[in-house]
Amino acid sequence: MKIGVTGDTHNNLKNIENICNIFNSLDVHLVVHTGDITLPKSLEIFRNLNCPLVGVFGNNDQGDKESLTEISNRYGFDIEDGPKILELADRKIFIVHDPLEIQDNFFNEADIILHGHTHRHRDEVIRKTHIFNPGECAGILKGKNNIGVIDLRDIRMEVVNF
Repeated sequence: MKIGVTGDTHNNLKNIENICNIFNSLDVHLVVHTGDITLPKSLEIFRNLNCPLVGVFGNNDQGDKESLTEISNRYGFDIEDGPKILELADRKIFIVHDPLEIQDNFFNEADIILHGHTHRHRDEVIRKTHIFNPGECAGILKGKNNIGVIDLRDIRMEVVNF
């Protein structure tokens, strides 16, 4: 099973369209958003995905959280306050926005921890738990936009630059 990972899209509508197209072309089974969608019009574009969208709200989502929740419900997305826990393909995945939300007990329970917030790539293993953030995708750093793809069979992370 392959899942896509994105976050910190910060209203870059063009990038969100590209993200949806890339994930659709890679035939991922699910996309995880690690927060900071920011405005409802940005979240609406994710309806173009050919798979479910799940995720957490980020610090920049708080002002429009009610509208984001309404859009999430309208399109069948599953976005809520973190931490969010998924169990997929015999893997336990914890999702937070800010890496400061990672709690010590996560390392005893999770196979994978996904986060956003920093706009920096992170791919490391701590106490047998894989921590992953594909990095920037808000268009702030031109030519440095990244999304991630995780193969859950062997917990292999891939970064896709666009």
